[in-house]
Amino acid sequence: MKIAISQPTYLPWLGYFDLIDQVDQVDVFVLLDDVQFERRSWQHCNRMKTPIGLQWLTVPVMFHGRFSQFLKDVEIRDAEFSRTHLRAFEQNDRRSRFFDRYFVDLGACPKCTAGALLADLDLRLLEWLASAMGIRTRLVRSSGLQQAGRRSERLANICARVGADQYISPLGSAGYLLEEVNLRADRAIAVAFQHCEYPQYAQLIFNEGERSLEILRSGRRHPFSTLQVIEQVQARRQAS
Repeated sequence: MKIAISQPTYLPWLGYFDLIDQVDQVDVFVLLDDVQFERRSWQHCNRMKTPIGLQWLTVPVMFHGRFSQFLKDVEIRDAEFSRTHLRAFEQNDRRSRFFDRYFVDLGACPKCTAGALLADLDLRLLEWLASAMGIRTRLVRSSGLQQAGRRSERLANICARVGADQYISPLGSAGYLLEEVNLRADRAIAVAFQHCEYPQYAQLIFNEGERSLEILRSGRRHPFSTLQVIEQVQARRQAS
């Protein structure tokens, strides 16, 4: 069984969905929601391309006196943010070919009340976007698996909990995974790293509709092996 694991983010980027969609490679995708919340991170922020540059979209959350809270416990401070974010989509994408088809359903996702949980919002948007693109990978929250440990140890525990023996990792996690390769070897967990040459694209759902998944998959390449990533790291070190 194959698995991928990543923290929930607000309106994830293309690479996030590529990792989820690797149906022939990933049987379950685990959302790592019982990690520490990071303020001003992708957990509750993202950027939108506009004709005049990038526009930040930020979900306001409660953080005063809660500096060590887990992501799964973070509460939304002001639910009015959803109007601003939806207005931004409407202003920038309303002339897109498939805007009318998807905007109504998108508009229902971010609506919530003050005190609602950020992780629930992230998951709701993720599920809708994945469904709109035709991605059917099973999503599981790590908080429901209740596995302890740090970094690679915890990932290995999660793999064992769901019965996975192969792990597909984002390339950005290569550093600490390579440092702790012996731990994974002891657990007999094979590791490969995501490899995708992302195609040029406009905002996928509104502009491409049902072709969004085809475009997403067009940039996918065979995952890097651990040996390949080690060779890349060594080459960069020698060049620097």
